[in-house]
Amino acid sequence: MIFNEEHKTQPISRLQVNEAFKRIKANKGSAGVDGLSIETVSSQPRKYLYPLWNRMASGSYFPKPVRQVLIPKGKGKMRPLGIPTVVDRVAQQVIASQLNTIVDHTFSPSSFGYRPRKSAHDALGQCRINCLRYSWVIDLDIKGFYDNIDHELLLKAVQHHTQEKHILLYVKRWLEAPVQLSDGTLHNPNGKGTPQGGVISPVLANIFMDIVFDKWIQKRYPDIQFERYADDIVVHCYHLPHANRLLEEIERRFRECKLEVNQEKTRVVYCRRNQKKRPRFKVKFQKFDFLGHTFKPRVVKIRGIMKLGFTPAISQKSINRINEELFRMNIHKMVQFPLSKIASLLRPKIRGWINYYGKFRLGGLKKLFRTLHIRLIKWIRNKYRRFKRKQWVLALRHLQKICRLEPYLFEHWQYSGLKP
Repeated sequence: MIFNEEHKTQPISRLQVNEAFKRIKANKGSAGVDGLSIETVSSQPRKYLYPLWNRMASGSYFPKPVRQVLIPKGKGKMRPLGIPTVVDRVAQQVIASQLNTIVDHTFSPSSFGYRPRKSAHDALGQCRINCLRYSWVIDLDIKGFYDNIDHELLLKAVQHHTQEKHILLYVKRWLEAPVQLSDGTLHNPNGKGTPQGGVISPVLANIFMDIVFDKWIQKRYPDIQFERYADDIVVHCYHLPHANRLLEEIERRFRECKLEVNQEKTRVVYCRRNQKKRPRFKVKFQKFDFLGHTFKPRVVKIRGIMKLGFTPAISQKSINRINEELFRMNIHKMVQFPLSKIASLLRPKIRGWINYYGKFRLGGLKKLFRTLHIRLIKWIRNKYRRFKRKQWVLALRHLQKICRLEPYLFEHWQYSGLKP
């Protein structure tokens, strides 16, 4: 009987494959090198998912090349993103789920990236508390982390946690899978790198960094506090000399593990706030970015008293990225739609921006929504002839009138500080 699972050599069931596909389908995503979309695979599961299970359970599964896509990184730079095929993403999800159950409980409580019941907000919250306790921060940046992970060291790290042959087998095959560049040529990894964008990559990155950094620093410096989200690391210190010495040791540790600290972006930052003791010398850096937020001295209200704190808010890089997205939408040219239609198009995006960037300092979003209001004012001037040749202030007043009459039209209008 073809559904008999008793004679399979690898402990992978059809139920695991089906559950993995449900998660891949929920996350959506584009097609890989074979051009198969999630909808195509979903419509014919027996044609695509059953052979996948059959190959994975028998050990004969080999992944297809990973399609490389370049996405904007900022300042004209591009970030390579690897997109496996839908079937390969399902296979990676099966192994990633098995690996997570094995390794997650061994990870440090200060590791927050891509872990169940942990989020970026948890990392930001802990970082905010530690910035109030410690005066200095090491803002670490690893140069080309996903592109430079050594395969031999990574496989040793996976073997440290599990000896399951099928996990080690498929992890090795995914690491060795070639990358298809935009011009169609195939590039072999040559013993290093894991494509950023694969389902298995975040799990492997956590396993690697847990041994390279988390366990190492907890053993050498058990009193040191840090936050790590994948390859984004923030380390807290009491004194500047200690921070400088620790940074040198971290650089040495990374070199031993075939990684390199980005000297241009790594810095020691002073957490300036209301305190009696301050350094007698001029401090070069007093702010840093972490997970799309900028930590810097800000005036905060504590028990009715205004004080200088060191808190996070949306970073300028994040604002620029969202503004570019708004410009690409060409809202001011959508004169064929009513304002309610534009509001419905923007509602899920605005809700996401507020939920993520507004948790710690909602007022930091004023600059972001000021740009959106300018686009809406241009839409009013293009839409209505009576505003076209008049001063833009009249269009602004019209937008403010709409806001008073329909305060829930746009998601952010229900917050008093974010209205036009």
